[in-house]
Amino acid sequence: MKLYQTYTSPFPTRVRLMLYAKGIEAEIIEPPGFHSSAESKGDYMAVNPIGRVPTLVLDDGRALPESEVICEYLEDAYPSPSLRPADPWGRAEMRLLARICDIYLVMAMVPLFNAAGRSRKTWDAGRIAAALAEVETALGYLEDYIGEGGYAVGGALTQADGAIVPQLILAFEWAPALFGAPSPLGRHAKLAAYWSAIQRDPIVARLIAETRDAISGEQAKARAARAG
Repeated sequence: MKLYQTYTSPFPTRVRLMLYAKGIEAEIIEPPGFHSSAESKGDYMAVNPIGRVPTLVLDDGRALPESEVICEYLEDAYPSPSLRPADPWGRAEMRLLARICDIYLVMAMVPLFNAAGRSRKTWDAGRIAAALAEVETALGYLEDYIGEGGYAVGGALTQADGAIVPQLILAFEWAPALFGAPSPLGRHAKLAAYWSAIQRDPIVARLIAETRDAISGEQAKARAARAG
């Protein structure tokens, strides 16, 4: 099994959570042409014609794109330990939280992602402020539905944590640091409690460390490119 992915993108993170939690061995491959890279995606387009990460390639060669679909496949194919709540309502809560991340928080972050890839001289302060306000709104939606048992839903790791954690790294750490805005962490008490608690989970701690290291690496490359 192979997982084509990058450590900077939040979407493969949820897939790695599934792999780590279930003890599934997969070769990690970072294809060219993503983030600050000027390379072509080249042969990766034959693996995934959509041209995004992640893609899971099975041992028989079948390739599956889209992180949520990959996670559902892995849960069905490797049901133990389960990363779905046992009851229907809990599963609905899990999917709701992931959907809020994917539709509201990710879309709010898109203008920030776009700005980050351009020279600061081209930044539109008004658009960035508007995007940060949309991020704040989306975090408020998560605040309304996030669990209070130390995990997104109930008292155990689920697929929802894989969706939420990488987005909170971006919203709480990356965006405020890059755009000089105050962290929204202090404005959402339930999310703050969740963020403090979830980092004590060893699998989540591993994911957070990987993501932070990758972001630092990308920022170093960007600084070097500007200096050159």
